[in-house]
Amino acid sequence: MHSCNICGNEIDFRTVRCPYCGNDQEIESMGHVRPEKKIFRLKTVNLEQGLPTVEQALNRLKNEISTARLEQITVLTLIHGYGSSGKGGIIRLECRKTLQYLLSGGEIEAVVFGEEFSHRQPSVKQLLRRFPELLRNPHLNNHNKGITLVVLLP
Repeated sequence: MHSCNICGNEIDFRTVRCPYCGNDQEIESMGHVRPEKKIFRLKTVNLEQGLPTVEQALNRLKNEISTARLEQITVLTLIHGYGSSGKGGIIRLECRKTLQYLLSGGEIEAVVFGEEFSHRQPSVKQLLRRFPELLRNPHLNNHNKGITLVVLLP
């Protein structure tokens, strides 16, 4: 037995892929070499900064997604706020509509609304297995309606 080099769970020393987090293991004694692992990169963008109009915030959203792709960002955390009305602001609503459109068009891999970013959600559990680094994310389990996570395509 040895520990997974990503999540730390105990696994059989002959295991090529960790059954807990799904990451490939390096097994030198068997001649297997772990394929090059893509580096996990997280970026946070505050779309509310400077009190933009909805149009400005949406333009920034699109620009930030394009820039994040170039920077090979894995997960982009968008801070769009919840709105001062207590019912959800227009920037939040329009950003999420735009993200749903990009998702349906295959331009991004996944969208996780802050209020659903909980280890109890099946889709988030799957995301946490893929990217165990997100377990340290301060927004996990906070049910923050003012943020959205975007998983970019590899």
